[in-house]
Amino acid sequence: MSDARANFRLIPSVEVVAQAIERLAPDVPARLAVRAARAEIALARNAVARGHQASCADAIAEAGALRARLVLQEAPQPVINATGVIIHTNLGRAPLSDQALAAVHAAASGYSDLEYDLGTGRRGSRSNHISDVVREVTGAAAALVLNNNAAAVFLTLEAHARGREVLVARGESIEIGGGFRIPEILQASGARLRDVGTTNRTRVEDYARAVNDDTAAIMRVHPSNFAQMGFTESPDPAELAGLARERGLLLINDLGSGALLDTTAYGLAREPLIGEALDAGADLVTFSGDKLLGGPQAGVIVGAAEVVDPIARRPLARALRPDKMTIAGLRATLGHYLRDEAPATVPVWRMIAAGLDELRERAERVMNGTAGLRPVPSSAAVGGGSLPGQVLPSVAIEIAHEGTGADELAARLRNCSPPVVGRIHSGHVRLDMRTVLPRDEDALRTALRAL
Repeated sequence: MSDARANFRLIPSVEVVAQAIERLAPDVPARLAVRAARAEIALARNAVARGHQASCADAIAEAGALRARLVLQEAPQPVINATGVIIHTNLGRAPLSDQALAAVHAAASGYSDLEYDLGTGRRGSRSNHISDVVREVTGAAAALVLNNNAAAVFLTLEAHARGREVLVARGESIEIGGGFRIPEILQASGARLRDVGTTNRTRVEDYARAVNDDTAAIMRVHPSNFAQMGFTESPDPAELAGLARERGLLLINDLGSGALLDTTAYGLAREPLIGEALDAGADLVTFSGDKLLGGPQAGVIVGAAEVVDPIARRPLARALRPDKMTIAGLRATLGHYLRDEAPATVPVWRMIAAGLDELRERAERVMNGTAGLRPVPSSAAVGGGSLPGQVLPSVAIEIAHEGTGADELAARLRNCSPPVVGRIHSGHVRLDMRTVLPRDEDALRTALRAL
């Protein structure tokens, strides 16, 4: 008998491994133990086929128990964001305020009047719970909330430009994180992209020359996570709106970030405001709920009723609508703006507004005299495709690592409970206090002591 055949015979059966998994991990359901056993045995067979020695039953069962527990583990799990990137897409973007969290919990923990009219006792509309607040905050005549901004852009184009051309400046025909590409979104909606101008300079005259009988709209796109510098030019929004009105076209402005507060008040470059885009003459403005707005993931469309209502009536609007938790969280977040308290209550804006003295005090509180830690100047970013290239001065905790590499330290922090995600700068692990939530300070202090 060949060595390979002998090795294959050493691989235990599914039943043996599943029973071993149940002994190692009594909390694992039997059916999950069986699936984990089959998966690990398949890996063992592949290893033997490549010439490796067969693993023993205990080793296979240990791997299977780990696999099964990972399936049972709550996910996504909370982490401490110490990267210095405020709206970190990979870490869930904007954290919610305490009031928004309470609203989400209330909506999820029982029944609600989501689509029920308490006055008439008949079926109602979920959009009624959020559109009125959006209108009040933005000043728009009509509003529609969907499950993300990609959906908002897609459905806007599908409703108003399907089978026709949309003019987009070449410098705005972009791709942002996750493979969201403007040309592909237009194609999927049934609209056709027509580039105008050049990559770095586009004028109103470029749009005017491109208009033909097949043109449905002019679309402006937020540059998101890149910035052009130097010899650049773009048309004044009001001038572009005038051209659209003159030619009977819609002007669609995808702002992306959803800024409702003036970023220049915090030492940052100016981010276009939703109200300004509407005042400048845009017929439809789309933006995200979980970027600079600081709420849950959502896509919002605002504008005149005669252009928003047809979008809401599209068959796909039902497929892209938000759930009750999104509506509750977004409504609570917008309430902060209505009460003029967003800089103090919306976590994204609290992070942006935090002063250096406050950050130093928080760093000292977290370090609490622990050896091997020191506060250092740092730079934070807004992130999430907002204000690319802009930085905020910050304070970070730097960890000394004699005999231990920075990569190993960073990995140890990620294995804490909750995981701590920092960044490596000049060979040292740094934990930026601007993005550490106040409620996470105790957990961060514990993780640093454990190192």
